[in-house]
Amino acid sequence: MLNTKLVSWSLGLFAAITFVLCVIWGLVTPENLHMKGLLEQLLPAFRWLTWWGFPLGLVESFLYGAYAGLVYCPIHNTLHRRFGLPPDA
Repeated sequence: MLNTKLVSWSLGLFAAITFVLCVIWGLVTPENLHMKGLLEQLLPAFRWLTWWGFPLGLVESFLYGAYAGLVYCPIHNTLHRRFGLPPDA
């Protein structure tokens, strides 16, 4: 069984760290290798390298990750209870 709070925080932090790495990648590589277009499409109101863009993108990335954990854990736990191995196995 998965702990929903733990998985949600873990996925939220993973998504936030990934966002930071994507921004750093965009700053050190040529423009044709940027993730700018993808990030602007996936994150509502995000604009590349604006004053509000970075913190907004960071928060939105964290929330997407946390949402994934909040949805995934109950599904996993329900299926585990129904189809998982018996406790004595």
